[in-house]
Amino acid sequence: MSKETERKTPAKAVGQVLRLVEVRTMKCDKAQENLVLMHYGELPDEYAVGLEQHLIGCEACRREWDALQAMEQQFALLPMVEPSPNLLAQARVRLDETLDTIPPRGMFSRIATNFFVWVGHVRSAPALATLLLGVGFLTGNFTYRYQVAHAPKARPTMTISHPTDAVIANITGITQTPNSELVQVSYNKVVPETVEGSLDSPDIRELLLKGTRSAATDGVRVDSVALLAGECKAGHNCKGGTDTNGIRNALLVSMLYDQDPGVRLKALEGLQPYVAQDLRVRDAIAEALSRDPSAQVREAAIETLGPVKADSTVRQVLRTVSTTDENPYIRTASYNALEDTGDLQ
Repeated sequence: MSKETERKTPAKAVGQVLRLVEVRTMKCDKAQENLVLMHYGELPDEYAVGLEQHLIGCEACRREWDALQAMEQQFALLPMVEPSPNLLAQARVRLDETLDTIPPRGMFSRIATNFFVWVGHVRSAPALATLLLGVGFLTGNFTYRYQVAHAPKARPTMTISHPTDAVIANITGITQTPNSELVQVSYNKVVPETVEGSLDSPDIRELLLKGTRSAATDGVRVDSVALLAGECKAGHNCKGGTDTNGIRNALLVSMLYDQDPGVRLKALEGLQPYVAQDLRVRDAIAEALSRDPSAQVREAAIETLGPVKADSTVRQVLRTVSTTDENPYIRTASYNALEDTGDLQ
């Protein structure tokens, strides 16, 4: 016996067992339905064997089958009579009237019927089912990527700490209970907090701007101005013009009025990219060159004004500084800048 025969034998045995079970469990009502189908030759082959086995063991169904065969024999003896045209017309009219009396199916019923018909077509066409599955997967993947790409970006998260330690800021009221030594003192406390977030966060930028004006120490002001200057040098939303709350305006104020020369230098570095396009920046740096007490800041101002040294206001300041500045190096640097523009008199 070959291996292929060995593999098929169990399957045949299982099929035979299932057919025997079906034959034994077939009831008379089901058998009589199949009798009509077998009589007209429309019964599937897989049910014919079971029906024959049922007829062997069921006397009532066997009599029914014999009656059907006897009726067919009697019909065969009668001549074939064609129906008259009037009878056919009346039959069609009655059929149409009967169909009209049937209530129309609801929308859900039609949808369910069409769905099951479609599922039957898909089951009978595995290639179509695979194609539909692939199209559904690609469509879902594309939709997910589109939603992710166009979803609004969340603002950078911030971490705020609330330490329990606090400092008394001021006393707001004192009340003594009459005829006693009980005193009620009201006061405000300053609670330090820490915020962590991205430089692009509006909240972080607002705190850095406050740090340029009301920092507790010079080092904090230096750090605030340095970070804001770095944002301007990188071109990250360094607003100017009439925006008094913008980063560029804060750097202008720090460069002109801060007491720490380190802060003024950092602010000057942040304003350097805008000296050619912003007249306010150009005039402020020229003013710093003419009156800043730090020689290092004045020297940096000369270098920053290099791209616009042909401007009339800048030439006037350079001419004044080249003759009146107390630092000889600053006078020489201003003189050389004027010499490059050919504006020496």
